[in-house]
Amino acid sequence: MNRREFLPVAAAAASLPAADASRPNILWVTCEDMSPTLGCYGDSYVKTPNIDALAARGLRYTHVWSNAPVCAPARTTIITGMYPPSTGSEHMRSLARLPAGMKMFPQFLREAGYYCTNNNKEDYNLEKPAGVWDESSPRAHWRKRKSGQPFFAVFNFTITHESQIRRRPHQLKHDASKVRVPAYHPDRPEVRHDWAQYYDNIETMDGMVGKVLAELKEDGLDESTIVFFYSDHGSGMPRSKRWPFNSGLHVPMVIHIPAKFAPLAPPEYKAGGVTDRLVSFVDLAPTVLRLAGIQPAAYHQGHAFLAGSSRHPLIYGFRGRMDERYDMTRSVRDHRFVYLRHYLPDRVYGQHVAYMFETPTTKVWHKMHQDGALNDVQSAFWREKPAEELFDLEADPDETKNLVNSPEHKSLLAVMRRAQRELALKVRDTGFLPEPEIHSRSQGSTPYEMGHDPAKYPMEKILRAAEQATRLDTGIDKVLSGFSDTDSAVRYWAAVGVRIRKAEPGARTRPHLVKALSDSSHSVRIVAAEALGRFGSAEDTAKSLEVLLDCADVNRHGPYVAMMALNAIDYLEAKAAPAKERIRALPRDNKDVDQRIKGKIANLIEKILAGLA
Repeated sequence: MNRREFLPVAAAAASLPAADASRPNILWVTCEDMSPTLGCYGDSYVKTPNIDALAARGLRYTHVWSNAPVCAPARTTIITGMYPPSTGSEHMRSLARLPAGMKMFPQFLREAGYYCTNNNKEDYNLEKPAGVWDESSPRAHWRKRKSGQPFFAVFNFTITHESQIRRRPHQLKHDASKVRVPAYHPDRPEVRHDWAQYYDNIETMDGMVGKVLAELKEDGLDESTIVFFYSDHGSGMPRSKRWPFNSGLHVPMVIHIPAKFAPLAPPEYKAGGVTDRLVSFVDLAPTVLRLAGIQPAAYHQGHAFLAGSSRHPLIYGFRGRMDERYDMTRSVRDHRFVYLRHYLPDRVYGQHVAYMFETPTTKVWHKMHQDGALNDVQSAFWREKPAEELFDLEADPDETKNLVNSPEHKSLLAVMRRAQRELALKVRDTGFLPEPEIHSRSQGSTPYEMGHDPAKYPMEKILRAAEQATRLDTGIDKVLSGFSDTDSAVRYWAAVGVRIRKAEPGARTRPHLVKALSDSSHSVRIVAAEALGRFGSAEDTAKSLEVLLDCADVNRHGPYVAMMALNAIDYLEAKAAPAKERIRALPRDNKDVDQRIKGKIANLIEKILAGLA
């Protein structure tokens, strides 16, 4: 798809008639970092009368995923109606560009006459084009629109955010002794306090929701406004937020459609109704456009899920870089099972993310792991991952029993594998490129356009290399053959494959790793240097450190290469000790580092130095 193909969509939207009173107002009332832990979802530990009342008048969705388990990529999915891996925007607080002619969905609404406001928080991983909102600020409100003008308004509440779980001092309203501690968390006072405070914050948020709905009614708009309530991803507790398990992606969603707009409701809609329809955030943009009488764009990757829509058998999730830590996971779920494909299985689930380690639960959980005080289920978070996981949400809602090797689930596993692979190919998932190459290959263009150009992104070949590298049943010779490929991403996955296998470099592997230290791609150099440095001789480690220290200089190579290199140095652990003072002297910032990722390089340097102390 090229830029010219986007233009007819924009022209069609611009030619629509002016807004009139026959079209609905649309109100989104949202919150942050919250799973479906509400009274209307059967949670008796919490009191949420306002959201429960909305559910009693509307339709409650039980199977909604946020696609991403953290705010910025989740919000990027919503605002574009596209999977961030297809636009190069999956990595937390990255900043990619959309092709000319592509729009964020409120632009289509504004062109059709809607007054569009966002009351709190954007946080997109894409550069925002001009004209997305009429107003985006804490003062934004539908009350500022022209008389009779339909509106689309977003009110977002941050009181449920991860940062508010750990805010102290805090006098608990909920009895911490009665909280349910999931199987993967240790049952400790700190953990119970954090979970109880999470519930306290939900009750506060419910009151805020009530105030917005009261304003809507006060203005006489409740019978002409379709109301959505949802959260931006799962709970802010560790192993929910940031992980594309069901625990990190499953969110509540309640939709109220007034009688006046009954034709826009799905067939299963009724007051107080419940639907198990599979919905995810990539569906929100086309759904809202349809409600407003606007044809979704050809490039939208989701599906309208209200009037006239069909059901879909699967929904999808993803995980990329989380703040300063690199990872790559793709997930799929149906009504009962969740499948995860880990492409960097040698990276532990609980990599040290400085922001996450501010939460008391994270600290005590990690300390207990270090002390050997956890059971197998609780300690799994601090260990490396299998390449694949499959969980039965009915029998195992905490997702702790991996069914990948179960003969009974062999056919289901094949279906999930195929679906995950097919979606990656369909949307041209750019996450199979190391982050620096997403940007270097997109120079003069955009990640989306690069991803759809087979000459710049031979995806089938790269995907195959990633699959072979990360499955331990693939023979080493097949992995090593990737080092001779002309595409640097294939060579990158070959180096990842050697690193994952943790074998001491021998006659077959060492020459490939040594040669890769001078590869034209910094990403290949970094992964090869880590593998050689961790598992090779003292001489190998010394050579590797020179490569990694060079790549870790943000002034020379930019933030993405520097973060990759610093992650590799951290995994060298004590072997990095000879370079301690050179690590301390590395630049931690420069004027070209985007504000969204400032501090991440410093976090990594401080973590490395703390480990070497």
